[in-house]
Amino acid sequence: MHLEPIPDHLQEGLKILFVGFNPSIRSSETGFHYANPTNRFWKILHEAGLTPRKFAPHENRELLELGYGLTNIVDRPTKEAAEITKEEYKEGAALLREKIEAYRPNAVCFVGKGVYKEFSRKRKIDWGVQDEPVVPGMVEFVAPSSSGLVRIKMNDIVDVYRGLSKYL
Repeated sequence: MHLEPIPDHLQEGLKILFVGFNPSIRSSETGFHYANPTNRFWKILHEAGLTPRKFAPHENRELLELGYGLTNIVDRPTKEAAEITKEEYKEGAALLREKIEAYRPNAVCFVGKGVYKEFSRKRKIDWGVQDEPVVPGMVEFVAPSSSGLVRIKMNDIVDVYRGLSKYL
């Protein structure tokens, strides 16, 4: 079975660029970011006050109207992030840096410490704004993954995402 990558949603003047690991199988099948029913991305954004309502995955392009972009560090869909190769991460990190430098959003939110770890090659990562960004002059913000597999309490996840409001 050949799965297609899903399109980035990028434009000039973004407030926040959200960066995930890679598309899920469900996202590849539908063509929409964060489409797996167990993924809590849309609920988190709403509960954190970043969106006026809970959007559905098929409305992902509408986030551009709010100033939010969507991309992934790797564009190949997989069942789980463990299937991504080191070479794919290396290539993806270089491409992601190019996107960040080209679009210069107010902030880049990495949806998961693992995503930022692969981008930055850093080992110690805290939630929120990173002291030493990879892209000079950029706000790099690390938030918990929205995957349903994450064992952090929903309220704690939402609290981290609330920290993004200052970049709106």
